[in-house]
Amino acid sequence: MFFSFLILGWIGTRIYQEMPPLFDKVVTTDGVTLIDSGDVSAGQNVWQSMGGMEVGSIWGHGSYVAPDWTADWLHREAIFILDHWASRDFGTLFEELSNEQQAQLQARLTDLLRTNTFDIESGVVIIDPIRAEAFESNLAHYSDVFSNGNAHYAIHPGAVSDPERLRKLSAFFFWTSWAASTNRIDEPVSYTNNWPHEPLVGNLPTGDNIVWTGVSIIVLLAGIAAMAWWYASRREEEDQPPVPESDPLSLWEATPSQHATIKYFWVVAALILVQMLLGVITAHYGVEGDGFYGFPLSEWLPYSVTRTWHVQMGLFWIATAWLAAGLFIGPLVSEYEPKGQRLGVNVLFGALLLVVVGSLTGEWLSIHNKLTDAVSFYLGHQGYEYVDLGRVWQIALMAGLLLWLFLMIRVLLPAMKKTGEQRQLVILLAVATGAIAMFYGAGLTWGRHSHLSMVEYWRWWVVHLWVEGFFEVFATTVIAFTFMRLNLIRPGLAASAALLSATIFLAGGIIGTCHHLYFSGTPTVALVWGSVFSALEVVPLVLVGFDATEDLRRSRKSKWVQRYKWPIYFFVAVAFWNMVGAGLFGFMINPPIALYYMQGLNTTPLHGHAALFGVYGMLGIGLMLLCLRVLIPDREWKDGLLKFSFWNLNGGLMAMCILSLLPVGLLQTQASVEHGYWYARSAEFMQTDLMQTLKWMRVPGDTIFFIGAVALVIFVAGLKTGHSFQKS
Repeated sequence: MFFSFLILGWIGTRIYQEMPPLFDKVVTTDGVTLIDSGDVSAGQNVWQSMGGMEVGSIWGHGSYVAPDWTADWLHREAIFILDHWASRDFGTLFEELSNEQQAQLQARLTDLLRTNTFDIESGVVIIDPIRAEAFESNLAHYSDVFSNGNAHYAIHPGAVSDPERLRKLSAFFFWTSWAASTNRIDEPVSYTNNWPHEPLVGNLPTGDNIVWTGVSIIVLLAGIAAMAWWYASRREEEDQPPVPESDPLSLWEATPSQHATIKYFWVVAALILVQMLLGVITAHYGVEGDGFYGFPLSEWLPYSVTRTWHVQMGLFWIATAWLAAGLFIGPLVSEYEPKGQRLGVNVLFGALLLVVVGSLTGEWLSIHNKLTDAVSFYLGHQGYEYVDLGRVWQIALMAGLLLWLFLMIRVLLPAMKKTGEQRQLVILLAVATGAIAMFYGAGLTWGRHSHLSMVEYWRWWVVHLWVEGFFEVFATTVIAFTFMRLNLIRPGLAASAALLSATIFLAGGIIGTCHHLYFSGTPTVALVWGSVFSALEVVPLVLVGFDATEDLRRSRKSKWVQRYKWPIYFFVAVAFWNMVGAGLFGFMINPPIALYYMQGLNTTPLHGHAALFGVYGMLGIGLMLLCLRVLIPDREWKDGLLKFSFWNLNGGLMAMCILSLLPVGLLQTQASVEHGYWYARSAEFMQTDLMQTLKWMRVPGDTIFFIGAVALVIFVAGLKTGHSFQKS
């Protein structure tokens, strides 16, 4: 960990030193100021307040219905200039010229756009007047899109209507496009490593893209080989304890603080239901951008709102399930409850509710232009995917996590002081708890006017390290402790297995954070380290099935263990989706040459849905069911609804991926390779009959998935009413 964070920190300093310059002004050669001082930063704030990454994407990061504004601006600017030259020199449009004439104008355009005219001392970029004309043309187009709305882009009318804000927004789009097409000083590649693919201006894959893709694949194969040898060597070493004749937890009486965590799970169930509904609406906006089966829902809940809420609620219910599970497991670990623990659990519950309601309300107000751009950053919408909530709500959530850390440490402290093999596992649980609480602080490192490249660097600390790294360690430790507490695995083996899993996950995962940053205005060093270590992230996922099958064997060792069958089944599903969603679909887009063409296409939500819900969602549900099972251990469940829910959730998720997201993403990739990235995201391509049909093919999977979620919620509610228990 020390070595990994040292490298990640060093890469961060390189990004800071070599990120695209945030120019002060853009002036034409004839002295006209096109973009004035502060306009780009102000435009970034406009973009944030209207939903930011929830309305199209920048540098490939964001949502998928609207275009990537960087690629779209660059292509429109290129076509405008080429048509202007073609009309002036040849009397016709560019596309009607001969190949030789087109090549002539393309060479001129490439030289015009890729030449770096930024003056470091004055902070001024000097451009040809033709680019100013192209700017005004693009400004008119985007003014129409954001003022009047665009159903193909799922952008509602009045998203941004003030002319001054529209001009500043366009200045921000221009800057992202300028960075993507302008060569670094003394280097033959752009600030975004020639992303996006745009043949008209010479944006083609670099040699580093290809070379380091090959290296990453070699590292992946080497890692898998080493892990396979290690797994083969250790199978004989495991010494399993004899299975107890009865459930060791059957006589457990829930403590007051454990009873207080139950309301967390009711909220989790409610948020699951609402999040799934929002997901259905958000997916539908992909084919009917201004309504929901004819109903003008976008007037109140436009795509930018539903997608923001869908993402945020997913994170909220998953995190709530995990936090509640930690609070519930704590007294089981130490067999001790500190004074006032129940009060702390209740206070934390109130704080989490405040964050959920306050942040969702602020995001709605921001997108509907009820807040200024400055206020929006603090109380409304920050515009950055997964950390959309305003800064005030971020700070409140951080305070809640620190309170959770305090509650966890005080309940674990007695167990950490005891000697014995269990102590190692408890310490690892405490370390993971501390990491979860502290590493969310990375989301507080940027301000309202921070450079986008640095925001992206820290944002992925939250999304990748916090969610995919330390929550993974926490969950692995909790599961290991559960099997140990049930006397199905020895404490020493549980501790060593959890520590090994943590080591493997973090060995690739920490530096592997950089695979999100290949084309975010970062130097080549981020691509080199990110590609190699993100390949190592896949290594443990390939063989995770060994542990999953071992968990299944443990669940069948005795009749009493069957009462934990469905929590264990959800843990097994976590292993499956880790392998498929995070491993297979993740590595499909991780190599630099693949991501160059695929970033921000439907291959990204393919990986996102399979990994985020498949791994962390299933894990959250499994932890919730485990706690609810231990709460009343002596009453048997009716498991019909749980069985139905389990197979529907998994079957629906797989259908969603295979029938829609995967084919749409692959066809987009083909379009990106053949025509350019802008075309793969354009309405011209996405509104074809084939693509519309494939988008509609999400309905079967989504429906099965949603019904499974409803069944789960009904079952959890039945634990409160008694309908989910067998009659005694």
